[in-house]
Order: sequence, then C-alpha cells, then structure tokens
Amino acid sequence: MLAQTSTGLTQAQSAPQVLVKPKHDQGDVGTVQASQSVVTKAPNQSIREISHISEKPKVSAISARRNTSRRKGTAFPALERRNWLIHMHYVRKDYARCRDLIEEQIKETKNRCEYALYVKAMILRVDGDIQQSLKLFQRCHQINQSNPENLKQIGKNLILLGRHKSAIECYKTAIDLGGKDWQICQSLGICAQFLKDYKQAEAHLSEALTLSRHVITYQLLSNLHLDHGEVASAKHVLEKGIHHYGENVELLTSLGVLYLQAGDFHRAFELLGKSLTYDPENYKAILAAGSLMQQHGDFDVALSKYRAAAQSCPESSSLWNNIAMCFFGKKKLVAAISCLKRAHYLSPFDWRILYNLSLLHLTMQQFASSFQFASSALTLKREHGGLYMLLAISLAYLGQQNNANQAFQQALTLSGDDPHVLVNFASFLHHTLADSQQASQILSRFKKIKKDSPNFDKEVLDASKKLMVALNIADDAELGKKSSETTTDKKKKRKEKRDSTTRKSESKSEERNLPGGKEEENAEEKRD
Repeated sequence: MLAQTSTGLTQAQSAPQVLVKPKHDQGDVGTVQASQSVVTKAPNQSIREISHISEKPKVSAISARRNTSRRKGTAFPALERRNWLIHMHYVRKDYARCRDLIEEQIKETKNRCEYALYVKAMILRVDGDIQQSLKLFQRCHQINQSNPENLKQIGKNLILLGRHKSAIECYKTAIDLGGKDWQICQSLGICAQFLKDYKQAEAHLSEALTLSRHVITYQLLSNLHLDHGEVASAKHVLEKGIHHYGENVELLTSLGVLYLQAGDFHRAFELLGKSLTYDPENYKAILAAGSLMQQHGDFDVALSKYRAAAQSCPESSSLWNNIAMCFFGKKKLVAAISCLKRAHYLSPFDWRILYNLSLLHLTMQQFASSFQFASSALTLKREHGGLYMLLAISLAYLGQQNNANQAFQQALTLSGDDPHVLVNFASFLHHTLADSQQASQILSRFKKIKKDSPNFDKEVLDASKKLMVALNIADDAELGKKSSETTTDKKKKRKEKRDSTTRKSESKSEERNLPGGKEEENAEEKRD
C-alpha cells in the first residue's frame, strides 16, 4: 500500500511538468487534456488544484498571440487604412477635413497611397486647378498602371485643357486595359465634336447610348444635331430619351423649345406644362412657357411667368431680354431699355440683345444709338439680314443715303424672303430715292412670298398696302376678294329670284285649293 501511494505521488508530481509547456496547436492541447485525465487519478490532490494547474498554459498561449499581433501591426502599418474616412468626407463635400486626412495619409505612406492622391486630384479639379490635378492623376497611374479609371480622369483633364488629340490617345489606352464603356465612348464623341469630325462624334455618342442610356448622352447627341441644322434628328433623339426617361425635366424642356421654334404650339405647351408639373421652379421651362405666351400677345401672363423665373435665376440674360420685349409690346419703352441694359451687362457678346437695343432706340428716334448697337451686333453676327436692315434704317435717318442703300442691298442678299426687309427697302426706294420702278419690283417679290405664307404682321401688311396704292400696284388678294364678292352677289340675286318665283307659284296653288276659292264660285254660277 505504501508503495502504491508513493507511485501515485510521483505520477501527480510529474504531470505539471508536461502541462507547463505552452502549446499553440490543437493536437498539443489534446495531449494536455489527456494528461489531465491521468492526473485526476491521484488520490491526495483536490479538483481545484488540478484545475488551477490546467488553466496556466491557456492564458500564456493567448497572451503570446496578442503580443505577436500587436508587434506586427506597429511594425507594418496599412497603406490604405484611412481610405474609408477620406471617402466619407469627400462624399459629404467636407473638403477641408478631407484634405487634412489626405495629407496625413500621404505623409505616412510617403506618397504611395493611390486613393488619397486620386481624391486630392478630384478636389483640385473642382477648385479649378486642372494642371495640378492632371499631375496627381498621372502619379496615380504610375502607382497602379492596370487601373483604367486613372486614365479616364486624365482624359477628362486633357479635354478641359483643350488637348483633345492627347485625350483620344489616353482613352484608347484605357480601352486596351478595361474595354469600352459608355463614359469612354461619350468622351471620345466630345473630343471628335471639338475636332469638328461630325460623323465620328455621332458614331461615338450613338455607341455610348447602345452601351448604357444616360440623359447627358441624349442631350449631347441632340445638341450635335442642332449645331449642324438637323432639327428632325435632334427631335428624334429627344423623343427616344423621353421614352426611357419620361419624367426628366431637361429633356422635356429642350424638346418643348424645339417644337416652339418649329411653330407647333400645342405640342410645345404640352411638353412644357409636363416639365413644370415635375419641377415648378425650372427656369428654362418657365422661360419657354413665357415666350410662348409672349408670342400670342399675352404680355401680362408672360410677365407673371418671368417674375417666377427671376426668383430662381436672377442673372439670366435671356430672361431680362424677354422681360424687356414684353414691356416693348406694352409700349413701355424706358422700362424695356433698362431691362435690355441689364441683359447686356450680364452677357455683352449676345447679338440678339444688341439687335433689340438697336430696335428700341430706333423706335425712340435715337438714331445714333441705334446705329451704334446695330454695328456692334454685326461684328458678332455678320450673316444676319435683319441687322443690316436696322443699320440701313438708322443710316437713312442720319442722312447717309448711299450707305443706307448698300446696307439694304446686303440685307436683301442675305435674307431676301424676309417681309420686313422687302417692305422697308421698297419704302426707302420710293420715299427717299424716288426709284418707283425698283420699288415695284421688290413689292412684286413681296406679293409672291405673301401667297406662299399669308400669315404676316398687321403692320407689314398695312405698310405694303399703302405702298401698293402709292405705286399703283393692284393687290392680288384684294382683287380676289372683289371678284369673290361679285360672284357671291350674283349668286345671291339668282337665289332671291328663284325664291320669289317659287313663293308666287305656291301662293297661287294655295288659293286654288281653298274651299271658298274662285273655282267653286264659278261652278255655282253655272248651276244657277
């Protein structure tokens, strides 16, 4: 018995020597647990002592693991550990805090963090420093040459700098890396448009629409067609865009403006009303709807529309131009000139504002100012016949008849189908130069145009009638009216004669059929 107890004690003392060794894998822990089962057979030790012995190696193993992980984290910091925070501040447009985080990240990584440099370049492009932004995007491309997004951003900066050929080469390398997408095709179309390659630009933009439909691509393609005078194709593109994006205000407004310019007022009013229901504060739609009211003579309604648009966009030159022409229609010339002066201050290189200023000064008999504004508008738009007409009228009132004649000749060559040019030139020839023969030729030309499109202004028609009376030229419309009136009078007289004869015959027949008529009286006399 004593020998057995001694052997049991020796086994219990030898067991902790096995357990003290720290084991890291699961197999060693299993062996430790197996030795614990052997230890439980010792008769002179309690369970608490055994559990205390078995917990020591587990704590030492976990602490060893934690120490090794901490040492690794301090020795090798992550290059992109602040990317999520930078992205969060950039999306919130908190650019000041975002810049601070980017600078810290760049210092820690020694200018090797791609995402920090990328976001810094984006912020610099928003601020307008495009050249420095381009350098940072090129640095990002040096760090990661397999990322096509860096090349896309380099191409955008090159487009903003006007280096379109370099941008095309950059986008081609991006296609080699990651394939085509709608952004690359759209950017290639923009580059081709600036390089005046119309067919290539149209092909790239249509390919971008086949890859992915976006509103901006529809707008770019429609503007490309409008720049080359293809109004029907621009309408077709916008109709497709509205089919896919029926609630987009910009597409509805641009298509409504095209229908308004074409004269389809019903369709234009429908589209503009729909865009205003989706966005009542859209100043482009309000401006177009006001111009539609203005063309129909509803100046008060148009001014109410413009008042609503002025709250959202008070610095729009076209808005103040339209307000001025509403005042001109209401014969408030001083208010119209003040609005036009404000529009001219906002956009001094708009020839339409200068045209309206010349027209207003001409109606106020300020001929020198009218000549000045017309001549400055001609420097911006040399192929407009109406500007030469205003210049000629102001020169005629200033006493320079030869220069006025030359200006009228230039206006006639540029816009020979304009009724205002024809009537004003004919009146100038008749009253100023006393050349009635040439004036009659121009009025005969006006008569031909009047047959094709009879919807002219009343002032133009009244002036043309007065000139025709002065030059002894018969108006075909009046002759047609007189001939139609004579034929209608003859037809009326014939109908009246027929009606009178039928009435007489009907009255005679009624008298015969009456019971107390003449035929019965004659029969009674014969019987008697």
